[in-house]
Amino acid sequence: MPRTRTVRASTGLTALAAASALALTACGSGAQGGSGDGGVKVGLITKTDTNPFFVKMKEGAERAAKDNGVELISAAGKFDGDNAGQVTAIENMVNSGVKGILITPNDSKAIVPALEKARAKGVLVIALDSPTEPQDATDALFATDNVKAGELIGRYAKAAMAGKEAKIATLDLAPGVAVGMQRHQGFLKGFGVQEGDPAVVCSQDTGGDQAKGQTAMENCLQKSPDINVVYTINEPAALGAYTALKAKGLEKKVLIVSVDGGCTGTKAVKEGQIAATSQQYPLKMASEGVKAVVAFAENGKKTSGYTDTGVTLITDTAQAGVDAKDTAYGLENCWG
Repeated sequence: MPRTRTVRASTGLTALAAASALALTACGSGAQGGSGDGGVKVGLITKTDTNPFFVKMKEGAERAAKDNGVELISAAGKFDGDNAGQVTAIENMVNSGVKGILITPNDSKAIVPALEKARAKGVLVIALDSPTEPQDATDALFATDNVKAGELIGRYAKAAMAGKEAKIATLDLAPGVAVGMQRHQGFLKGFGVQEGDPAVVCSQDTGGDQAKGQTAMENCLQKSPDINVVYTINEPAALGAYTALKAKGLEKKVLIVSVDGGCTGTKAVKEGQIAATSQQYPLKMASEGVKAVVAFAENGKKTSGYTDTGVTLITDTAQAGVDAKDTAYGLENCWG
C-alpha cells in the first residue's frame, strides 16, 4: 500500500530510537486529521519489523488505517524478545494521544505493567497473534487459535503415519512463550500423545530460526537416528530441519509438519519439503484490530474477549478425516 505520508511520532523519540533500535512512523489518510491535528490515532507495535509475518501485519494495519481515514503510528522491537523497546513504544504512543494500541507482545508477562498504564489512561489495548499473561491484561485478543493450528498438523501427522510406530522430534520456540507452548500442546493433542510420552524422543528449542532449526534437527538425529516425524514451531525451523535431514539422506523418510502458512513455507509444502502446514492470517488480525479501535473512537464501545482470525491446514497429500486445502489455495492466501 503506498503511504500517504511518513513522519516521526515525536521529536523525543529520535534519541530513544537510537538507544532501543525502535522504528516509529505514522501513516494516515488525512481524512480525519491524519496530519496529527486531533484526528484518531492508532498504534501498532510488532515484535520486529523484518519478519515477513509482521511485515504483512503492518501492511494490513496501514490499509485499514487508510480505508478508515485514521493515522497509524507503528513501532517494532529490534529483535524478537525486545520487551524494553516495546515498553518505550507504548509510552511514546500514549503520549502522542493514540486511541488504541495493537501489539504482538515480545514478552507476554513483562509487557503487562506498561499495558496496564496505557489502559488506565483510557487507551484500548488489543493483542494480536500472541496473548499476554494473563490474557485479560489486554481488552481483547485477535489471533490464530494456536492450539487448533497445532492440533490440525498433529491429526494430519497421525493419519499420515497410518498406524506405524512414531518417533517424534519437536522443534519448539522458546521457554515461556505462549504461542510456542500452545502450538506444541495442540500438536500433541492432535497426534494423541501427552507430554512425556516415550513417542516424543527429542525436543529442542529453535527460536523459530532456520539455522537453529537445522542445528536442533542435527542434535535430535544424533540422539535418535530413527526419528520419522518432526513437528516444527514454524516454517523456517521446518526448512532447517529439512536441510539437516537431506544431509543425512533422510528427507524422504521423515514427515515434517509445521505452522504459519507464509509464502516460502507454502512453496515448501508444494515442493514436498514440508508435508503440511497450518496457515494463519496476520493481515486480517491487524485490519480487524484497526477497525475495532475506530469503532471505539466513534462510539466508545470497547471490543473484548478473543476473536479467532482463522487457520487452515495446507497440504497436497490430504489424509482421510482431516480437513485441508491444497497449496493452490495456500499460495493465494499466503504472506511474505
